[in-house]
Amino acid sequence: MIPVLADSDPLPPPERARRRPNGLLAAGGGLSVARLVEAYRQGTFPWYAEGDPVLWWSPDPRMVLPVGQMRVSRSLRRRLARGEFTVTCDTAFAAVIRACAAPRDDEGGTWLAPEMIAAYEALYAAGLAHAVEVHADGTLVGGLYGVALGRMFFGESMFSRRTDASKAALAWLTAQLGRWGFEMIDCQLPTAHLASLGAVQVPRAGFLRDVRRLTALDPVPGPWRFDADLSW
Repeated sequence: MIPVLADSDPLPPPERARRRPNGLLAAGGGLSVARLVEAYRQGTFPWYAEGDPVLWWSPDPRMVLPVGQMRVSRSLRRRLARGEFTVTCDTAFAAVIRACAAPRDDEGGTWLAPEMIAAYEALYAAGLAHAVEVHADGTLVGGLYGVALGRMFFGESMFSRRTDASKAALAWLTAQLGRWGFEMIDCQLPTAHLASLGAVQVPRAGFLRDVRRLTALDPVPGPWRFDADLSW
């Protein structure tokens, strides 16, 4: 059994998460800004299907992308150098999160229920969530969003409607985060796609130590903008 939280109950320590399913920690407790900040600061994130109660997770190991270790393929680097994409930050958060919520071709639904979208839009309004937008020919073709606390970025979701569009968003983000002193992006759960981009799995204990250290640093105020001299 896992704890079922009332709105005022604190989250259990992440070390109490179950081994099977890996990382399941608690249920319930709502999605207020304060609750989400509490969760991310302790290395926990919400993930559940529409119609189910909120479920909180802290898996072990954890997948992260070290900011300076993203693998940028030659084909992506050529696209970036040619200027095929226009990449911006914090100009279309609502459009990006809704594009991330759209069902994938091989899936029948979305994990981003309306209450999840509303919760992250509230985080964005508070200056704690951020989006990267990728445009081509004036059309939004890719992007990603996540949460930043201190100098720690917690990636949530990305989408792509054109080859390499989401990778372009991630490449620009990692380049900018490196300039700001961020060390890693939390990728939450392991996938072959993330591993191909340079993400690695780390023990939860070490991840939690890094989260405590990085979230305690001074944040970069929003809305975020890419440095004018950032280019490929």
